[in-house]
Amino acid sequence: MRHTPHFLMTDPAEVARLVRGNPWSTFVSSTAAGLVASHYPTLVDEDAEELTILSHFGRPDEELHELGRHEMLVIVQGPHDYVSSSWYAEGDDIPTWNHVTAHLYGVPEILSPEENYAVLSRLTDHFEGGFEHGRSLALDEERSRRAAKGTVGLRMRVTRFDARAKLSQNKAPEVAERITAELDARNPALADEMRRARAAQ
Repeated sequence: MRHTPHFLMTDPAEVARLVRGNPWSTFVSSTAAGLVASHYPTLVDEDAEELTILSHFGRPDEELHELGRHEMLVIVQGPHDYVSSSWYAEGDDIPTWNHVTAHLYGVPEILSPEENYAVLSRLTDHFEGGFEHGRSLALDEERSRRAAKGTVGLRMRVTRFDARAKLSQNKAPEVAERITAELDARNPALADEMRRARAAQ
C-alpha cells in the first residue's frame, strides 16, 4: 500500500480491533504453482501476547496454499467507500476512496485436530452469539467432529503488518466533517472510523 505517513496505522491494538470488526479475510500465498487466494473467517487469538489470528481452511486449500511452509499474506478490509469531490470546497475536484485496510504477514502454524476443533467451536460460538437462538457445535458434537475433519485449523502470529486508515485526515476539519455527515447515511461504519481518526489527531 502507498506509504502516506498520516494514514499509517502502527498500533497492533488498532489492527486487532480492525480484525475483530471485520472477520472475513483474504489469505494469499505465493506457491510453487503461483499465487493462490482463499477467503475465511478470522478471529484474534485473545490469549496470545502478540498479535495472532486464528482461522481454518477447508480441505484441500491447505495443500494449495502449501500451508505452514512459507510466509502468508492475510488482507483485512474494514469500512470503505467512494468520497465525492462534491463534498469538498469549491475548486478541489479530485475525488478519492476512504478505507481502513491491513495486510498481515506471518507463517501459519497448522493446528492438531483437537486444537482445530477448539478453534471451530470458538468461531461458531463467536458468530452465533449474535443470534437470539444461536447454536453451538456442542449440540451435536459427534456430527460436528466428523465435519471438522474436512478442515485444517491455523494459528498465525503476525510478524509484521502494513495498515492504513485513510480517512480524510489531510482535509480541513470542516471538509472532513462534511464528508463524515454525508457518509452517516450511506456508510455509518466508515463515518464512525472517521470520527475516531479525528479524535485521535
